[in-house]
Amino acid sequence: MAPRNSPTIRQRRFGAELRRLREAAGMTTATAAGLLATDRTVISNVEAGRFGISEDRLRRLASIYQCDDDALIDALAQMTGGRRNGWWEEYRGKIPPGFLDVSEMEHDAVRLRTVQTCHMPGLFQTEEHARALFDIILPPLPRLEVELRVAHRMGRQAVVTGESAKPYEGVIHEAALRMQIGGRKVAKAQLARLLEACDRDNVTLRVIPFSAGGFPTIGDSVLYADGVTPHLDTVHMDTAMGAVFIDSPARLAGFRRRFAAVGKVALAPQQSKDFIRAIEREV
Repeated sequence: MAPRNSPTIRQRRFGAELRRLREAAGMTTATAAGLLATDRTVISNVEAGRFGISEDRLRRLASIYQCDDDALIDALAQMTGGRRNGWWEEYRGKIPPGFLDVSEMEHDAVRLRTVQTCHMPGLFQTEEHARALFDIILPPLPRLEVELRVAHRMGRQAVVTGESAKPYEGVIHEAALRMQIGGRKVAKAQLARLLEACDRDNVTLRVIPFSAGGFPTIGDSVLYADGVTPHLDTVHMDTAMGAVFIDSPARLAGFRRRFAAVGKVALAPQQSKDFIRAIEREV
């Protein structure tokens, strides 16, 4: 079996969870390999996401590690397949892989939560707003890549607007609402899109006004994707250096506390909708 050159976030996460189970059992890769009747490099490659394993071998490993969390084992069993033919695969090799990892993470999540200080939520951006954002990247992107990134971002939105729309909770700072990315016309249409989103049954949008002062995660753009079991929760942070994915239990717990703290300073949903509408009228 040839190793994967660029495992997806799902494949890397599968391996990381197996590594955590092994370490929790106090077992070395050599010991685990011996009990599974394989080579230690196989264990190492699986844990790095470079190799996959069958569901049968996964369950044998879970037994070897004495894991009795049936929900986690069943969730991992659903992750044993190879790379899926998700809609995002048509963009592989055309835009940065981190964009595709975000799509896959959203696809696998059971709930999505975001905090945005300077940007509109990508899942509710208009084409014009997204294009204006990609147009101001330095150094400038080729026109084809800009259009591919815009098309990909629009494709992502089905996760909250399609037939199987997932629950979404977003917190947006007033700063993001007032930035006229792309000019007045684009900004007004973007605010109108947010107001439409507020009326969706699966969407809750809340605003943090300037008057709220400081708050945890200030300056960050954070997406918290709830997994089918809390062990598989993932945080994505959008940075100038690219996508950052966080899955360590301690750091995830920290982000849950930060989200709870942010919720205490954000306006209620209806107040937030009224706040967005007031800004739209001003634009």
